[in-house]
Amino acid sequence: MSQQTHAAFGHDEAHAGGMAVRLNWLRAAVLGANDGVVSLAGLVVGVAGATTSRSTILTAGLAGLFAGALAMAVGEYVSVSTQRDSERALLNLERRELAESPEAELAELSGIYRAKGLTTELATEVARQLTAHDAFAAHAEAELGIDPEELTNPWHAAAASFLSFTGGALFPLLAILLPTSMRVPVTVAVVAACLVVTGYSGARLGKARPGPAVVRNVIGGALAMAVTYGIGSAIGTGVG
Repeated sequence: MSQQTHAAFGHDEAHAGGMAVRLNWLRAAVLGANDGVVSLAGLVVGVAGATTSRSTILTAGLAGLFAGALAMAVGEYVSVSTQRDSERALLNLERRELAESPEAELAELSGIYRAKGLTTELATEVARQLTAHDAFAAHAEAELGIDPEELTNPWHAAAASFLSFTGGALFPLLAILLPTSMRVPVTVAVVAACLVVTGYSGARLGKARPGPAVVRNVIGGALAMAVTYGIGSAIGTGVG
């Protein structure tokens, strides 16, 4: 295997891996914004069904926004921290195996490339060159699918979740503060528009057909608002 082919091979893998990471982050941001839209819309529409007091709706909306955003952030932090701990444990094991039995690890790496369709000679050459360049990184990526230099930061994940949820939640929160007569219909329209955007974006990022995703998204959001508005109206009438 020539040095030029080896370099191109490594560049293509790194480019594909980096693109996959970016797409995952974008998809997570879209889903977080979608959660913010639906959660806040259900909450504030429900409260609007029970009362016309703008201050009450605003208080409930702000409380729901920060509670939801913080819950998303904490959940993402815990999840990514657990994943990062597992990845670090696997990487430490791989580092120990490389130190204790380098020849067996070289044979294992060669076997991975043979399983991908390379000839025995080419797979052995690829394994030797990658091992000579950076044995630990080569084995981590080929065997574990982990780039040691790009472990996900739980703080970044938590911040991204907090911001995406908040960004989505702001739309229904601002819409519901309009004058009483316009409040619910405008909020429903704004939420529907937001759900079209997030449904379409999520589908495109996942390489799925946007139509069904958009329909599911809008119907789900409309159902959530209808249920909470009905509950709020019933409670408000009963209390009154």
